[in-house]
Amino acid sequence: MKVFAISDLHLSGGVKDKPMDIFGESWQGYMAAIERDWKNKVSDGDVVLLAGDLSWGINLQEAMPDIERVCALPGRKVLVRGNHDYWWSALSKVRAALAPTAFAVQNDCLRLDNLLVCGSRLWQFGQSAEDEKLLSRELIRLELSLKAMSAMRKEGDFVVVMCHYPPFNVRYEDSGFTKLISAAGADAVVYGHLHGKGIRADRVVTKDGIPYYLTSCDIVDNTLVEIAEL
Repeated sequence: MKVFAISDLHLSGGVKDKPMDIFGESWQGYMAAIERDWKNKVSDGDVVLLAGDLSWGINLQEAMPDIERVCALPGRKVLVRGNHDYWWSALSKVRAALAPTAFAVQNDCLRLDNLLVCGSRLWQFGQSAEDEKLLSRELIRLELSLKAMSAMRKEGDFVVVMCHYPPFNVRYEDSGFTKLISAAGADAVVYGHLHGKGIRADRVVTKDGIPYYLTSCDIVDNTLVEIAEL
């Protein structure tokens, strides 16, 4: 079983006037390129982690064409909520909308064979008092998810923490999030949210021996990032 990751697809199959190619050449025909790469790499038993911002839809009805498009691709899909996933309402409704080969993770943990996936959306660092409040809330949610993982973990399991926002600031300094992740003994972290040629971000950063993978589709050239082969 191979584990791949990609994020920030920003699909708009059920929404008008949300083309991504207005943001530059890297967004022209991007989803067709992702689908080609996906089909070349992924088999039915593999797993693709989707770290947020799947659809521009503001409700499930608007997001369904995008959800169905992704669910139709090979492999098992695992989703976490992004800041633009306005369609993501009650977790039970989200899970009911997904195909049998797709799963949603939110403050809990999912087992797929010997892969454990846990995580939360997280939030941006240090912009305002409201941001600090949301960061504190997300810290609690991540802790809940990691506790759920620890209760499920068996010898030989591979643990991936999936979040949308980076779990550190632009200088990759330790944070409450990274400390929790290190203490939990995760094997890898995937995140997205960051976009554009002006972003000064490394695709992979290692902290306490744990690789952190940036998977925003425009940053990774519209290709799936291989995280592990189990």
